[in-house]
Amino acid sequence: MNPGLKALQPYPFEKLSILFQDAAPNSAKKNIAWSIGEPKHPAPAFVAEIIQKEIAGLGNYPLTAGMPELREAIRDWLTNRFKLQEGSVDRDRNIVPVNGTREALFAACQFLIDPSARSIVSMPNPFYQIYEGAAFLAGAEPFYCNVNSSTLLPDFDSIEESVWQRTSLLYVCSPGNPTGAVCGVDQLQKLIELSDKFSFVIASDECYSEIYPDENEAPAGLLEAAAKMGRHDFKNCLVFHSLSKRSSLPGMRSGFVAGDAELIAKFKHYRTYHGCAMAPPFQKASIAAWRDEEHVRLNREMYRQKFQLVGKIVGDLLDLKQPAGSFYYWPDVGMDDQLFAKELYRLQNMIVLPGSYLSREVNGSNPGKNRVRMALVAPIEECEEGAQRLVEFINQRKEF
Repeated sequence: MNPGLKALQPYPFEKLSILFQDAAPNSAKKNIAWSIGEPKHPAPAFVAEIIQKEIAGLGNYPLTAGMPELREAIRDWLTNRFKLQEGSVDRDRNIVPVNGTREALFAACQFLIDPSARSIVSMPNPFYQIYEGAAFLAGAEPFYCNVNSSTLLPDFDSIEESVWQRTSLLYVCSPGNPTGAVCGVDQLQKLIELSDKFSFVIASDECYSEIYPDENEAPAGLLEAAAKMGRHDFKNCLVFHSLSKRSSLPGMRSGFVAGDAELIAKFKHYRTYHGCAMAPPFQKASIAAWRDEEHVRLNREMYRQKFQLVGKIVGDLLDLKQPAGSFYYWPDVGMDDQLFAKELYRLQNMIVLPGSYLSREVNGSNPGKNRVRMALVAPIEECEEGAQRLVEFINQRKEF
């Protein structure tokens, strides 16, 4: 049996269910869940129409490489969104469609890591737990890079050269989950320079890249940073994108990996043995989704309205700062995060995720301590109710 299984921690939501075992929620209130980052906005109507129209495609095995038309749509979206040099992204050499970023982020680590090399997989702390699990199951050692308490960005400058020398893979998440912080082009370019020096691959998880507050300030991407260095071959760079957050289509499991052609070829070869290709009707629907921006702008506007409303209601009672990207609040609640979550559930029947469940203790410090993750994915009416409950709960703190 894979020895890495012994190192896997329970998933954050398993920990949460254990935390709530002896906490009966307020039955007078309907449950409000701000814990899971599952988009609840309506799916674009045209997507469902295409799936229904193409349903006969379920009678065919899909190819690992995906439909050429899908890779063309992805190529065009990537080129336009990140201002890439025309022709630098080749549909056949630089792109692989995948079943959502979660499985691709995990699989990338498996094909990249030599389990006999005592490799390190570096990642931000806090982090998306798939990064850690992928490292353990690939036979590597995770290295946790704490975020700066002010910027909420990973403090990559603090990583010692001995760690970089052993690093085979670096996970980057921008906008960050759970912090919502965005890496700038300069920081991404520094990482590219480090990857040149120490020969590691950068896996940039950009699944929240299309959720941001200012239409004129879209978050930068890793391929964009590489292109601005004149690196149009995207050496050592892989990006991961999905329709789950961008288009509110989490159940469709549609995403892609793009970047370094040599790495993409090896990943594609790996997936012929490992991966499950996307169902043809979903590929057809994905083509239309990647080629349409209007529904994405409407999606962003709904998140803006929710952040503005919740921030206005809660005001200064809690440290709520709108993130530069994503749909999460990541406030310091000024007390033990597990106690905060448990009592909020007990008194208000409202669920948030303790920050310490999304991070690890490093040198005696856990960057998620006293923080919680709040996902504004529910309809605006439920977000308004949740904000009002937060205000009531903060005023109830003296009860525990």
